[in-house]
Amino acid sequence: MPSKQSEAIRRRWEASWLAMTQPDGEGPDDESWGDLTSEPREVDYLETTAGGRPAMWAVPKRSSPDRVLLCIHGGGFVSGSVYTHRMMFGHLAKATGARALLVDYRLLSEGGAYPVPVDEVGAAYRWLLDQGTAASHVAFAGDSTGGWLAVTVQLRARDQGLPLPAAAMLLSPAVDMEANGESFDTNRDKDPFFRRELVRGLIRSFLGEAADARDPLVNPLYADLTGLGPVYIQAGGDETLLDDARLLDEHARKAGVDVRLDVFPGMLHTFQMAAGRAPEADDAIRRMADWVRAKLGL
Repeated sequence: MPSKQSEAIRRRWEASWLAMTQPDGEGPDDESWGDLTSEPREVDYLETTAGGRPAMWAVPKRSSPDRVLLCIHGGGFVSGSVYTHRMMFGHLAKATGARALLVDYRLLSEGGAYPVPVDEVGAAYRWLLDQGTAASHVAFAGDSTGGWLAVTVQLRARDQGLPLPAAAMLLSPAVDMEANGESFDTNRDKDPFFRRELVRGLIRSFLGEAADARDPLVNPLYADLTGLGPVYIQAGGDETLLDDARLLDEHARKAGVDVRLDVFPGMLHTFQMAAGRAPEADDAIRRMADWVRAKLGL
């Protein structure tokens, strides 16, 4: 049974749905998304630029200076920022013992239609390598559409001949650009926000007419994932996007990728945002940190 603390995630999604579907509905503002997370202690934040985009370092005390988590926030390409997600990724960085670099890519309202976010996160990764950070000392981390970016940026980097990161951690990844998963139906009564029609609408707005939802550089489920480093996927058992995680896990295994999938019963999309407050989120962060430390040689 979900903890009382984790119910804050459900209330947030319920409020967002009511705001979208009721006349004059007023939902939670975007910046309050980060209020679900507690402030991790002994983590410093430094605003910077990476690849020409605003970025933020989250630096835990006593963290390794040469191990980096490249963190990519979600938000359906319409919301989210380094500010809304800094504390969640701060918890992950602290548990891992590495620095985290959070990247702000342009959203749709800022001209961030496909492929702009891929280009901008890719430029941040190239910038990190140019700073002297070894690819083997970098792990990607992304939630929701940030998880999609964590995969597609690697595919682009591979095609450009760049070395790939040591690992990737995907939190409730939204990777199926067709939104065909059966969990949209089986979990429809459990997930208060993510309806298939809503997700497809966001995808259409992001891809426009220029991109095909089955293009391997657009949809990882059609891509050749051969050569990617180990991948750890987490998803909530009650989220309608659950099959995105399951299908990616299956597809990656067929390509010979070392992949792990953990499904957390009763949890919703990006439940890890309750890190520091909900035991399920803290458990998820701990599992990711335990997993990635070995991949980074920590």
